[in-house]
Amino acid sequence: MPDSTGPVIYNLFPRLLGPVSAWTGHLPRIAAMGFDWVYVNPFHFPGFSGSLYAIKEYYALNPAFDDGSGRPADQQLRDFTAAAEAQGLGVMMDLVINHTARDCPLTENFPDWYERDQAGTVQSPFAVDPNDPSRRTVWGDLAALDYRDRPQRAEMIAYFCDVALHYARLGFHGFRCDAAYQVPGAVWAAVIAAVRRVCPEALFAAETLGCTPDQVAQLKPAGFDFIFNSVKWWNFRDSWLLEQYQAFRGLAPSIGFPESHDTERLIAEVGAGPEAARHYRQRYLVAAVFSTGVMMPIGYEFGFSKKPDVVSTTPDDWEAAAFDLTSFATETNRMRTQHRVFNQPGPQQRFTFEDPAVVALYRRTLDNAGFSLAFINTDTAQPHVVWLDGEWLAELPDGLLAEAGEVTPGRRPEAVRAGAALGLAPGEVRVFVKD
Repeated sequence: MPDSTGPVIYNLFPRLLGPVSAWTGHLPRIAAMGFDWVYVNPFHFPGFSGSLYAIKEYYALNPAFDDGSGRPADQQLRDFTAAAEAQGLGVMMDLVINHTARDCPLTENFPDWYERDQAGTVQSPFAVDPNDPSRRTVWGDLAALDYRDRPQRAEMIAYFCDVALHYARLGFHGFRCDAAYQVPGAVWAAVIAAVRRVCPEALFAAETLGCTPDQVAQLKPAGFDFIFNSVKWWNFRDSWLLEQYQAFRGLAPSIGFPESHDTERLIAEVGAGPEAARHYRQRYLVAAVFSTGVMMPIGYEFGFSKKPDVVSTTPDDWEAAAFDLTSFATETNRMRTQHRVFNQPGPQQRFTFEDPAVVALYRRTLDNAGFSLAFINTDTAQPHVVWLDGEWLAELPDGLLAEAGEVTPGRRPEAVRAGAALGLAPGEVRVFVKD
């Protein structure tokens, strides 16, 4: 077993399950799959849009999640975190402090906390398409907080420290920091330090997708444990993912995922035919071997097709399973937990072959004593063979292949040696490790 392990996270999307009491029933199967964290999207009282991410009242529960028992919201949440702890699961929540709902009382009580235009109107946050700067997405139900270095910032930090501490005391010991790059690293450093004085083991993961390298770099002083990476969008061939990984691994190890609540379901991309389950196995396993932590959204293991919606999803949107990958998820999670190479942000490189359908990821431990080698058949329709010889092999230490043992989930281990042929089933990822 490695000295420490990266988080293996299951994203429990609360709108799909309903009241807090219903969340608890899913904990045994989540734990049985080898996850050690359950991450819950915002459960706070929302603003006029009803969006989970448009928070109006940070200390009140969204009525959609109240179980109707009459118990205080804090007690319902504390019972859930206690039930998770009993299953060996930490609980992670979204910490949304870059914006509030536009109708949040803070906009009236502390008007100078917000970004405003020359007319004094509260500004909404927006995102710019990096491929087309003329395209902007504006979230009109949100109000952007102004964290410039000015006297009001101390008040804002104190308020959100109290919010985070409140939930840490309720048993939420993990925080996914939404759009972390939109908040100065110094602000995050203060929040993280405040929580760790009460809960030293608290885990903070920065959501940094879709931002510039400079926006990520300014988070370095914050002390994040992890950042989320973009492996979900990798086409297996372009170099940008490895370049991004190398640039940021010194800031914090990364967490990968094959889809999230922000993306369409994978099945919408690959189609619902007989190859769908191969895509699902491939994408989850690639995220698991590439990243130090990994996250699976609820329903991925069953091939759900409906994208979770932060406003309109209800428990009626629970779907019949297209397939069942719970055993595969269990084996994958066990594999990555048992080998230290998957739990360290060690250097990585990609190999290509004469057969363009096959690529390999070579990853080393930080001390270079261990490694993993994952061969990926990107073709989900046809098998392929890769020959274990050629120029790429010369980049590896002599005899390295002979030292590797196969750990591929769902496959009987086979020995490998230089010069031999390695068969890959359609869409298969075969994984070899030396500890």
